[in-house]
Amino acid sequence: MAVVREQPKRKRRYTEQDLLQMPDDGRKYELVNGRIQVVPTGARHGWIEFLLANKLGEYAKGRFFGFGSSTGFRMKKGNIRSPDFALMRIDRFPDRKPPADFAEGAPDLAVEIVSPSENLHDLYQKVGEYFELGAREVWLLFPERKQVYRFTAPLEIEVLHENDTLTGGELLPEFKVRVGELFE
Repeated sequence: MAVVREQPKRKRRYTEQDLLQMPDDGRKYELVNGRIQVVPTGARHGWIEFLLANKLGEYAKGRFFGFGSSTGFRMKKGNIRSPDFALMRIDRFPDRKPPADFAEGAPDLAVEIVSPSENLHDLYQKVGEYFELGAREVWLLFPERKQVYRFTAPLEIEVLHENDTLTGGELLPEFKVRVGELFE
């Protein structure tokens, strides 16, 4: 009697179109290596995003477009990343207008608000992808610890604590905020 072995089912590779068709259910989705991933968020997450947008807004006016967590950015290998907050120079867009769908490349500043359940390996992978496609700074905000990891290159990191001052670096030289204010 011949033994019939079942072939393992291939996992489907999702596309940008699949990502666009995800339900508007309050969750944040990203396309990573052909898979759709749910990124954890919550009310505190949204509040911190709002505070940061208000603080950065006046410094970015006229030079950058600001984007919230629902904006997708096309990375290499087909990934679509959605930082919690992002700034991208206006002159990087054709006709100086953002596209109707996903933005090409990484934002100049990508900010991720880290939930306790997020995997650090995955976060560092995002940081690398952002820099690979043109990011100039990436900030990881850790509300539980009241810390900010400020990356100015993939392996250049400054760890800032509650009473330290976060600056906008070369992107936004006038911007300064005490780290603790981001989490109040």
